[in-house]
Parts: sequence; structure tokens; C-alpha cells
Amino acid sequence: MAYSAREVFEAFTTKRVLIIGDVMIDSYLWGKVDRISPEAPVPIVQVQKREIRLGGAANVALNVQSLGATPVLCTVIGNDVDAKNFHHLLAEAKLQTSGIINSADRITTIKHRVMSGAHHMLRVDQEIDKELNATEKASLKKKIAELILSCDVIIFEDYDKGVISADIIAYTVELANKLGKPTVVDPKKRNFLHYHGVTLFKPNRKEMLEGLKLDFDLRSEADLEEACKVLQERMQVSGVLLTLSEKGVFINLQGEQHYLPAHVREISDVSGAGDTVVSTAALALCTGLSAKPLAALSNLAGGLVCEQVGVVPIDRNRLWQEAVAENILE
Repeated sequence: MAYSAREVFEAFTTKRVLIIGDVMIDSYLWGKVDRISPEAPVPIVQVQKREIRLGGAANVALNVQSLGATPVLCTVIGNDVDAKNFHHLLAEAKLQTSGIINSADRITTIKHRVMSGAHHMLRVDQEIDKELNATEKASLKKKIAELILSCDVIIFEDYDKGVISADIIAYTVELANKLGKPTVVDPKKRNFLHYHGVTLFKPNRKEMLEGLKLDFDLRSEADLEEACKVLQERMQVSGVLLTLSEKGVFINLQGEQHYLPAHVREISDVSGAGDTVVSTAALALCTGLSAKPLAALSNLAGGLVCEQVGVVPIDRNRLWQEAVAENILE
């Protein structure tokens, strides 16, 4: 079925998206470099600006919100000073907090990035990646059961930080399938093979090769098709959207297979592009777009955010305009 851009983007505004996964704070130190340290052969960055942003699954929530839909974030964070900063960022962004669980047994994840102009100089991660304990899992399952009823699609945003585990996946997918709600996955290595029965699985090339542990040449269209076939048969997933960085995307969904090349862009930073792709794909899926326009719109959105420095959500109006210009949507 063909949809106009206006119909698609208006439909987005009626959707609620449950986002389950690892959240974090993206911290930036912006400065300039004009000399090398006398203490070690490393650059000295003179800090000119500090900034903190929502990251991980919270950036998916920002992308969903930017596309006009309502994100419902469900996760476990620490009960520390950084958790307070995270809640403050949620409030600033006008994002719901009903699905946020605070635990004294965890710390809030922060990725500290040191930037000089558009150049990424250093990253320091503050995190805990152990699996949730029994009490935390029980609380998370209770939240998921409450929140899933009012949502149209579920996104698993997995960063291997411990919020998502095999039993959380199985519990949520079984519940979603009973309710007839589609599930979309942005996977990482630890849980890659646990997402049995999901609707749309969105790995990148590296994740696909590591997850399947098979020798495919994903530069070959034949191998792309075979890898997706193996994944779908092994995990009984309905569709695969494989992102190929500068090579674009490949989709196998609804009996269709399409390879779509990347759009030529001035790339500044690929951070957060996967978040944008999965957000767009989930909304396109629950809106009823077929395989090719779903993949094309998601591919376009991922490319657009790569033109910005740092992790930023998609610009809805620009995506709309370019989707029309590229004849992705009418």
C-alpha cells in the first residue's frame, strides 16, 4: 500500500513506542588543542564548553519524540548523583519517567567524550554491565507489563550494559506476541541469539558476523541474503534490516529483499545513527509501511544524523522533505 509523506508522518504522531534497554548520559568536553603535554606525548585540550545529553536507549526516545510519536522509556539506572542528572535531562526533554527504575545496586552509565572541533580525541566510560539482579528483573517485568498495553510497538535497545537479558527478552516477546504488538531489536553481542520470535531484527554488519559466528562476506549481495536467511531460520524472526555503514542497508521482510545504497553525505559523526535507524524503522513498521519504503526511510534518517557532531536526534521536517525529494514517499 502506498502512503503519502503527510499520511506517514501524521500517523507517527498517533503512535506510542515502548523502549526497553540500556540508557546513559553522553558527556562532552569541547575544547581546542594547540600543544602537546610535556608529561606524556598526548594533546592538551583546553576546555571551552561542557555538555551532557541523553544517550543509549534514551537517545532512541529522543528520536521517537522528534519523529512526532510518544516514547515510553523503560529501564534501570543507578540511585546516584548521575541518576539525578539523568532525570533532569528527561524533564528538560519532556520525556515520561514512569518506566524508570532506580537501583542502589547499579551506577548510571556515562560516556565522557573529549572533543576538539569535530575531532573525537578520547572517550572514558563509567558503567556497570552486570545482569540485573532478581529484584531488579521483577521490577522491570512489572513495568513492562503495565506499559506495553498502551504502546503500539516495542523497541529493544541493547548496549550490553545488563538491563536486557534472555529472560527479559523472552518475557517481553511472548507478551507482545500475545497482544499482537510488533517488536524491533537493535542488538549487541551478548544477547544476539536470544531474540527469538521478534518482528524486525536490526543488526549492523559487525554485529551480524559476530552474532552468527559464521564466515560470510557481507560485501556480497548473495552472502547478505544467505546471512539473513540463516538468521531468520535460526531465530524465527519475521524480518531483518541489516545496516552496512557507508554501503547502505539490506532488508528482508514480508517476502521482499532490497539492497539500498547509502546517500552521499558529508559525514561528521556516526554516533547515534543506529538509534535513529531503529526509531524510524519501528514507527514505519507499526504504521504499515512495506519493506522497501521502511528501509529507505530508515536509511535516509540514519544518514542525516551523521552530518551532525555528537549524538543528536533526527530532524523530522528535514527527513520529511528529503523523503519526498528522494521519492521514498509520495
